[in-house]
Amino acid sequence: MTFKLLALVLLTSFTNVEMTPNKGDGVNFKITTEEFKKVDSSELTPPVVEEILKQYPTSKLAAVYKNSKNQFKLIMVLQSGTRRTVYIDQYGRWFKPKSH
Repeated sequence: MTFKLLALVLLTSFTNVEMTPNKGDGVNFKITTEEFKKVDSSELTPPVVEEILKQYPTSKLAAVYKNSKNQFKLIMVLQSGTRRTVYIDQYGRWFKPKSH
């Protein structure tokens, strides 16, 4: 697992991007984007790293944001070059935010 985390951190390149939430299925949490602050990818928990590698094996991580509830907002760059914003909690459960 340590190697995978190191590989993910090494592949990470950070950019500022505004994206819309992922339309995938998941648990709904009430969150607002203002709560998220940009953090280093080293703050990702092992379950989050495992899920990223499982769901996005050919993608790169462009940016990581975290809120006070230990939820992450991730900007992923897909193999096609498309950017996608996804949300995941510290336990590796994907979710989509509720509307305000």
